[in-house]
Amino acid sequence: MGEKSENGSGEIPENGTDTAKKIKKSEEQAKILRAQAEDPGKGRIVWTKNLIFYLIKFALRLTLFLIILVIYLQDRSSLGTFMVTPIWNGITVIHVAWCIFMGLMLMHLLPSKLLSMARRKSRRNTYMPVVNYDRYMLLEHVQKLNLGAWKVMLVWLIFNSVFGVLYLLKILVESDLMMLTTFYFLCDYICILFFCPFQSFLMKNKCCINCRIYDWGHFMMFTPMLFICKFYSWSLFFTSLIVLIHWEIEYAKNPERFWEGSNQILKCIKCKERTCQIKRRITGVILKKH
Repeated sequence: MGEKSENGSGEIPENGTDTAKKIKKSEEQAKILRAQAEDPGKGRIVWTKNLIFYLIKFALRLTLFLIILVIYLQDRSSLGTFMVTPIWNGITVIHVAWCIFMGLMLMHLLPSKLLSMARRKSRRNTYMPVVNYDRYMLLEHVQKLNLGAWKVMLVWLIFNSVFGVLYLLKILVESDLMMLTTFYFLCDYICILFFCPFQSFLMKNKCCINCRIYDWGHFMMFTPMLFICKFYSWSLFFTSLIVLIHWEIEYAKNPERFWEGSNQILKCIKCKERTCQIKRRITGVILKKH
């Protein structure tokens, strides 16, 4: 009979080589996890609660877009009629959409833990200051991002002025601008989850959490509503303008909360949302082709 090991089980104890291999493997796994924390675009996708929640919200926005698109294709004039129909005459899909839009914008004006850190980074209670950060570098960063923001605003206003002119020339009608706004509503989450041309080509920020113009989304979404002189359209546009002004005031007063060099909460390793994982992979492929 063979001799038993010291533990009496008959098993051969682990030798030093096996232990070294296990240590090396655990170190490699830890290295991979650190790399994923520092760059969410690498390795496998981590399905965080926020990422799943945002994908669900994208699906809901897509559903609303498709419902309005079907109405638009079947009877384009009905969308324009809905926009001037008082709610006491019957609730329509436009009334529901208006309530959703207004509710989302009001959430951005009030403190809410349901919002992304991309929005909440401007709040005092989320600020995690970097000790002895370089204020000169902060100033340079602010100037660079302000230049990018002005480029985005200029491009957006010129692009949408084309639709405004076509509407004034009666080539487009109210329902066309309503459909365009609904499309922008969907594109807002396409930019967050999949690909953002403003981020990639103009702002050059690494993610939505660090985005200088994150709360411009509603203003950009409802820009076409400026051209329609109706209660539902103007209430959406001017509320979105208030959201934008509120954001800009916060940025001007506390720019240090918007830069990862002065706010630790904006660093990738601190991020719990990781909604950029899919987008980083898609963006990497697109930019390589260019």
